[in-house]
Amino acid sequence: MLDKNGIAKRIAKEVKDGYYVNLGIGIPTLVANFVRDDISVEFQSENGVLGMGPFPFDGEEDADLINAGKQTITTLPGASFFDSVLSFAMIRGKHVHLTILGAMEVADNGDIANWKIPKKMVKGMGGAMDLVASAENIIVAMMHTNRAGKSKLLKQCTLPLTGVGCVKKIVTNLAVLEVTPNGFKLLERAPGVSVEEIEQATEGRLIVEGDIPEMNI
Repeated sequence: MLDKNGIAKRIAKEVKDGYYVNLGIGIPTLVANFVRDDISVEFQSENGVLGMGPFPFDGEEDADLINAGKQTITTLPGASFFDSVLSFAMIRGKHVHLTILGAMEVADNGDIANWKIPKKMVKGMGGAMDLVASAENIIVAMMHTNRAGKSKLLKQCTLPLTGVGCVKKIVTNLAVLEVTPNGFKLLERAPGVSVEEIEQATEGRLIVEGDIPEMNI
């Protein structure tokens, strides 16, 4: 089973040389810490940063450098800063190759709910709906179940939707899954996790074909 850093480390393998990548709030922000040193990647944050690096070491934080989740960040040589208008022009114009988001729920048809829980106060949807409406490749980083042990990979989302049929792949603490027309296709299982455990933790349609390899992270 993976922790949050393990999820981020596995997703980092999906990042290719030359990619422009948007990192959502939560687990996705950790991905920048695990990208290979031999590839060139530009991380974009919707608050107006292009060229984010890994998180700063303790004592080296600059309070003026933050990501969309208000966490302190580092920047790489050549990084640039701009207003939200230009930032969302990049997103809506499909200039981002990969978007990595957290989620509260994902349905087996690729629907995602990640911005609101009814009766709980939220500041707003942020840029989530722009991201899911414009991104062509969305990977979700999430825990497989909620704190009550109930599946977050569902037949149908119960929370207000952020986007419809947009998620391509999901990496959880238990598995890597691809969204297909027939449901979640199990690609890999986390170290020490059995296929049976993944089946029990998945409410949505789950496709298991052949031997499922263990993640290599």
